[in-house]
Amino acid sequence: MEPLEKQSLRRKIEEYIRAYNAFDVSGMVATLHPAIEFTNIAQGEVTLTTQGLDAFQAQAQRATQFFKQRQQTITDIQFAHQRAEVGIDYRGVVAVDLPNGMKTGDTLELKGRSIFRFENNQIISIEDIS
Repeated sequence: MEPLEKQSLRRKIEEYIRAYNAFDVSGMVATLHPAIEFTNIAQGEVTLTTQGLDAFQAQAQRATQFFKQRQQTITDIQFAHQRAEVGIDYRGVVAVDLPNGMKTGDTLELKGRSIFRFENNQIISIEDIS
């Protein structure tokens, strides 16, 4: 992969994460391909999947209600073809009591990775793995 292409894809990832951290769903969606596929995997289990912009946007909007603060921090990026594997440190402060037992005000911290795939300089697939 050419350095310029890596730089462009890195900017797209950073733009997406900046919007995510700011609870800016419109900003997140602006980086995505119309056929976006999103998958969340926690402890080896698929916990959520969406297909298409509308489904992604609806889920992203719902997710903003669960945290009063959230921060994804990039720790590493590895590029290969139209794919990037991104190491992520995550920290969030819960806004509502959650079914998993977390209470309002609790802090969730975890390390994970996100795999981004690209088409036409847009994110077409995201796998969040923790």
